[in-house]
Amino acid sequence: MIKNIKLYLFLNIALCIITVFIIAVYPPPQTVSSILTIDKTRVKQADWERQDCLGVQCELCPFRCFLSEGSRGICRVRMNVAGRLRTLVYGQPVSVHIDPIEKKPVYHMLPGSRIFSIATVGCNLRCNFCQNWEISQRNPEETREGDKILTPEQVVEAAIANNCNSIAYTYSEPIVFYEYVLDIARLAKQKGLRNVLVSAGYVNREPLKKLAPYFDVIKIDLKGFNEQFYRKVVGGDLKYVLSTLKELHKLGVLTEVVNLVVPGLNDDMQEIDRMCKWIYDNLGPDTPLFFSRFSPQYKLGNLPATPIETLEKARKIAMDIGLRYVYIGNIAGHPGENTLCPSCGKMLVRRYGYTILENNIKKGRCIFCGREIPGIWDN
Repeated sequence: MIKNIKLYLFLNIALCIITVFIIAVYPPPQTVSSILTIDKTRVKQADWERQDCLGVQCELCPFRCFLSEGSRGICRVRMNVAGRLRTLVYGQPVSVHIDPIEKKPVYHMLPGSRIFSIATVGCNLRCNFCQNWEISQRNPEETREGDKILTPEQVVEAAIANNCNSIAYTYSEPIVFYEYVLDIARLAKQKGLRNVLVSAGYVNREPLKKLAPYFDVIKIDLKGFNEQFYRKVVGGDLKYVLSTLKELHKLGVLTEVVNLVVPGLNDDMQEIDRMCKWIYDNLGPDTPLFFSRFSPQYKLGNLPATPIETLEKARKIAMDIGLRYVYIGNIAGHPGENTLCPSCGKMLVRRYGYTILENNIKKGRCIFCGREIPGIWDN
């Protein structure tokens, strides 16, 4: 038996050596690097790779995609080209807009200000209710228009020229265009702009730690509080998003959390209760939390919009647990859009949709009782 095992191991080792030798002497007639033109403005070296003799592993997100020559990660925008990990979307935004910051939604930074918003294609999740699926679920080559490139310098210049106080990396999943985000964010900081990351939080710890210092606010979509829901409807694992949220809290990054409430899928009040308790215990009572209304779209066009009563019940649960800043999103004019002082109960920020009607926070404090309000209120 032992002899057979030794022989088996010997033959396998010999076969591996012979294979490597043959490939070295007689390489394949074509590889991706010989087919694909390596234009440094379009195909750029990516961060967070681990090379292997059989391919390259992407270490950016929890999927840790192992890529053989020519294959792409689940995000569609990171690829093994000539044995190195490349990003296919650097400098190639497909969506550029100037938004009110409330649209992100971000409520605890510079109310009423303009934010320069940018996105490329790609996402590492597969949400059945994605509102931006036309870009998040596309390949780069499906959305290219001509040879337009927008460098980090041009993005920052455009933000300043359009009187924006900040830049948002949003719409799709900015984690998958990590290198582009990082270069823009660094430059934006140098120029006095603020940065906002709008993400699902599906990222590994080390890449997050490198990115976080450049961001003033990180908004995380916590899509539910059920592993089965995450795996079936979102295409990921809840535990990794919770790890991201805890890491951001540890790093001291101002984090706002959004839960899109989808009828029949993640609207169980017991689950919402557990989620709110987790946020209270792990992120603290000052964490801004949104319960946002779902509208039928993408693969869930058959579902109804979220009843307002469901959102109000969820908000009450959160506030009863002790969360101090709980909002209702996607319903213009609802009282749940407003920010109230936890101490005196007075109106701090009155909102109607994306419009600010009243702002009673000065130098980060309630003007009525002087309580400090978490957030960034002065540029």
